[in-house]
Amino acid sequence: MRLLLMSDTHLPRRAKRLPAPLLDELPCSDVVLHAGDWVDTATLDLLESRSRRLVGVYGNNDGPDLRARLPEIAYADLGGLRFGVIHETGPARGRDIRCAARFPGLDVLVFGHSHIPWDTTAPTGLRLLNPGSPTDRRRQPHCTYMTAVVTGGRLTEVELHRLPRR
Repeated sequence: MRLLLMSDTHLPRRAKRLPAPLLDELPCSDVVLHAGDWVDTATLDLLESRSRRLVGVYGNNDGPDLRARLPEIAYADLGGLRFGVIHETGPARGRDIRCAARFPGLDVLVFGHSHIPWDTTAPTGLRLLNPGSPTDRRRQPHCTYMTAVVTGGRLTEVELHRLPRR
């Protein structure tokens, strides 16, 4: 099962559209996970129409229209792993311990908010992934997103994709 992970798309504030390399991943992905800060409903509509399965949450920049359609926290069983998706997890310091305590039944937690890619594993085994942002790099050298594969109840081939600068 191939996964596409993204967050903090902030359309149309930060960019006019999602980058072509990210859109090219949609037909190759079994599940798309979006960790919030969509900003516009058009992006949600686009991903719903072009994804086989979409698991998404709202973020702090998402208004009432998006909050009416998306949960604050989403859960999904994917290929034998229990995933959670949330927008914000708080400060980087202590994140792994804090998230492991808050989400004890999860194998993987996908989050956003910081626009900073993150890939760590808590002592409990919880894998924490932040794909960064495909449209707003902030202080990062590149805009980013992630792909991963779930096979045999394991998360493999987790890859951070750097997008070319515009």
